Amino acid sequence: MRPTAKDLAEAAGVSLATVDRVLNDRAYVSKKAVRKVNEAIERIGFSKNPAAVNLARSKTYRFLFVLPNTGDEYLIELLQRVAEAKDALQSDLTVVEVAQIPISDPHFVAKYLTSIDGHMMDGVAIMAPESPQVRDAMARLLERGIKVVQFLSGQEKLEHADFVGIDNLAAGATAGKIIGRFLHREPGKIMVVAETMMAQDSIERRLGFDSIINSQFPHLQGLPSLETYGDERRAQAIIQRTLENNSEINAVYVLSAEARTPVSAIAQSAGPRKLTVIVHERTPFTEQALRSEQIDAIIAQDPGHAVRSAIRIMRARTDLREPIASQEKIRIEVLLKENL
Repeated sequence: MRPTAKDLAEAAGVSLATVDRVLNDRAYVSKKAVRKVNEAIERIGFSKNPAAVNLARSKTYRFLFVLPNTGDEYLIELLQRVAEAKDALQSDLTVVEVAQIPISDPHFVAKYLTSIDGHMMDGVAIMAPESPQVRDAMARLLERGIKVVQFLSGQEKLEHADFVGIDNLAAGATAGKIIGRFLHREPGKIMVVAETMMAQDSIERRLGFDSIINSQFPHLQGLPSLETYGDERRAQAIIQRTLENNSEINAVYVLSAEARTPVSAIAQSAGPRKLTVIVHERTPFTEQALRSEQIDAIIAQDPGHAVRSAIRIMRARTDLREPIASQEKIRIEVLLKENL
């Protein structure tokens, strides 16, 4: 059994109130009492339990999700899952807030993160593209004692910050394997569409995809990534132009989270050509597109699991506990029309 504060008081020969003052660095305690308590800590192997202390003090945990201020159905899905968690945790002394900001501007994101008050916020889950400015701002949050979770999209070489999301290299490799198998030995080109290649998740998915296509399906060629920046007119123009100029395209990989805009553009531009289309994330649009066979497979991650995982990790870090790694692992799901 772990020694309690009462056990510590008995071992040190002092009152429970004195033990509380020493453990919490409060005033009005003698040097002799401090020495006796510290000696007893070493002797009986006492360790402070931050979670129990926070519970006894009725501490309110405050966590913030920093999410994009623009997006489509997948962003709506994330916001709904955060709202569910916020409602569910109100009775558990946990406040969950959301800030939606223009994450495409790294200087704005860095300035916003710098403005977060460490006395008002215990942890921040941040969904933002890779950039030196954002990475440095996140590192400064950690230095100020605010727990940081990289939410779905991470920053390269950012130590001491947890990550919640799927293994994006594996997700991209999965897309490559599916396309290669669906096309059998039919030679051709693959159009790759992203919202932006600034995001670390997009970079990793592309690397995983290329590793499988290049090593296992040499008769297929992945074309350079097209960036839509979430703009419907741009998506329509670049996808139409690419399809017109590459009659050998027989597959499309949409590697960003929001698939509605590029898939709609593909449907308008492909004509009678039959394309194998693989996308990411389960949304009302991708579900319907899978049922109607506009797309062939969805590579998904559970947004509710990701939100709950981020909150559990921030709470564990606040309590100076290690998160349960197996509980926080987000699985890659492959959805077909037959298993929706």
